[in-house]
Amino acid sequence: MHKRVMDPDGPRRDTSADDLMLAVEHLVRYVRRSATAGGLSTAASSALGRLGREGPQRLTELARAENATQPNMTQLVTRMERAGLVRRTADHTDGRGVLVEATETGLEVFRQRRAERSEALGLLLERLPEAERAAVRTALPALARAIEEDGTR
Repeated sequence: MHKRVMDPDGPRRDTSADDLMLAVEHLVRYVRRSATAGGLSTAASSALGRLGREGPQRLTELARAENATQPNMTQLVTRMERAGLVRRTADHTDGRGVLVEATETGLEVFRQRRAERSEALGLLLERLPEAERAAVRTALPALARAIEEDGTR
């Protein structure tokens, strides 16, 4: 049913980008499903995660970073504000601007969700042979660095 992306005897030379994409999609779904704290939607989880990692942001910046329209992000932030996860504050560098920042409750939900995802990934890694675990520990940080260096995504 599922093709193995990694051969226990070493990496497959014929693994296509499509095969790798399928593996990434499965991994992302698996990890996302494991995070249940706060009962957040995918969009709310992503926005809260960004605020937790990067700190306060203008609504327009948050919408752009999350690939959402400003009206949709405004609605999302309003729902998250009502839930006590974020608050809007004045931008001290521009009196007309408003920043969105995670509240202490929001940061706690962010930390809980990250811990849940980390635990799920750790359990998944434990099921792999050591050679595959080592390959994942090398490959995922390398891909993250490539994304950071690209800076366009």
